[in-house]
Amino acid sequence: QVSLVQSGGGLVQPGGALRLSCAGTGRTFGEKAMGWFRQAPGKEREFVAGLSWSGAITAYADSVKDRFMISRDNAKNILYLRMDDLKPEDTAVYSCAASARNRNYVPRVAEAYDSWGQGTQVTVSA
Repeated sequence: QVSLVQSGGGLVQPGGALRLSCAGTGRTFGEKAMGWFRQAPGKEREFVAGLSWSGAITAYADSVKDRFMISRDNAKNILYLRMDDLKPEDTAVYSCAASARNRNYVPRVAEAYDSWGQGTQVTVSA
């Protein structure tokens, strides 16, 4: 497992942008597929975006496609989520996750991930 520490998030107006970061410890960070999930109040946790160990393969939820971009810097052990054109329905707690069992496959279910960040609140409101 790797230890993941998130930063970023906060309050933004509709149409605004934010970038979330997820810093990992451990020499195996670059060997794992990683993802971002979110959970809004009263709703189930949902997959937002994920990418393979190299970043060559990415996956997005339909609701964020063309607005969000996931990326990673394995030299720095950091995962990013760039969020543009934010909408009120994007309000949620966002969590990063690493999947020790997957490298080139990007799982969309939380059960496939075994290390999680602490979560960070993103609020989109005027």
